[in-house]
Amino acid sequence: MPDIAFELLFILFLAACFAGFVDAIAGGGGLITIPVLLIAGIPPLEAIATNKLQGQFGAASATIAYARKGHVNLRKQMPMALTAMAGGAIGALLASIVPASLLAAAIPFLLIAIALFFAFKPNLADIDSHRRVRPFIFGLTAIPLIGLYDGVFGPGAGSFYMLGFVLLAGFGMLKATAHTKLLNFGSNFGSFLVFAVTGSILWKVGLLMGVGQFIGAQIGSGLAMKKGAKIIKPLLIVSCLVLATKLLADPNHPARLWLGW
Repeated sequence: MPDIAFELLFILFLAACFAGFVDAIAGGGGLITIPVLLIAGIPPLEAIATNKLQGQFGAASATIAYARKGHVNLRKQMPMALTAMAGGAIGALLASIVPASLLAAAIPFLLIAIALFFAFKPNLADIDSHRRVRPFIFGLTAIPLIGLYDGVFGPGAGSFYMLGFVLLAGFGMLKATAHTKLLNFGSNFGSFLVFAVTGSILWKVGLLMGVGQFIGAQIGSGLAMKKGAKIIKPLLIVSCLVLATKLLADPNHPARLWLGW
């Protein structure tokens, strides 16, 4: 384990608090925690694996908060969480053989498309709309596929869950956010188990950040339940655009290399 000074550990804790707050509302917490882990001198594989550990606390904290207020039925949604977990585990196993460059090239443009969808689609609110796919089919197709992506690559998985719940399941913004946190927990936990077996996790760092995640997610989920779509929608749009910009800003990003940027 890298020798991390107390000051850096405190910064990691604060970053996890903020990430948990943002993630509980709109997703994208990894956009905050992974760069901070890398700045702290943690190698990329260990940073990704440790991020999976600490992220569990935020997702679980937000899920519990939403469930307490009746926005998600844990028992009813458990089969979907299990398919997300299976997808995440398979994705983590495939991470070493799937050409990540193809995913990396496409994801920023998909995130921009999601941001535009939520920005310009009329009548997006906390009220449920028309359901286009039966829950059973939705749980066997879209959910494990997004979970698999979460295990293989990860960035933007929460936004994809949100899009699926709103566009296919017909959920309102707050209900979609609550269910997204449960499925985020499932797919992250599946990939976390694989990383735990490979020994790539820095447990002390991950657990410390997990405490911060738990605190931040409690505050964020409370604010989301109070403000609903008024805060979820703009934060989701900003989260997607910032993540897309960050990915495209990498000089080694495949899209930049292919387009000669």
